[in-house]
Amino acid sequence: MKLHELSPQKSSTKNRKRVGRGYGSGLVKTCGRGSKGQKSRSGSKFKSTFEGGQMPLQRRLPKRGFRNIFTKEYQILNLSDLNVFKDLNEVSLDQIKSKLNIKKNMEIKILGKGKIDHPIKLKVKKISKNALTQIEEAGGTVEVLK
Repeated sequence: MKLHELSPQKSSTKNRKRVGRGYGSGLVKTCGRGSKGQKSRSGSKFKSTFEGGQMPLQRRLPKRGFRNIFTKEYQILNLSDLNVFKDLNEVSLDQIKSKLNIKKNMEIKILGKGKIDHPIKLKVKKISKNALTQIEEAGGTVEVLK
């Protein structure tokens, strides 16, 4: 058998409808649309979800929840993550983002999990009270940016 000898199985393919091509085609007067009604008219289009005027499914189901599009999402860092900056005295937001692989558009919040064992000077936008006291006990300072 060769490629040019292949053909589809018998009755697996159909010819397309050729409407309005004489009585022999069987699709003359109404062209297979039936008589009267919205679907028989030209230009009849409605969504696949249309239910004949019945209340659509997406409106019948209860709605739950709310997502505020203006909320700021914070990437959470712990104090133990800041031990990477042992050799630096002053650490800025840009240094934290580049060293710890944080997306540029994400805000950072530092939490007090873990321990910090060296003095560090931080410039951040959000920090928890516990983390703030631990950094100050270690001899560091924190500048909260706006």
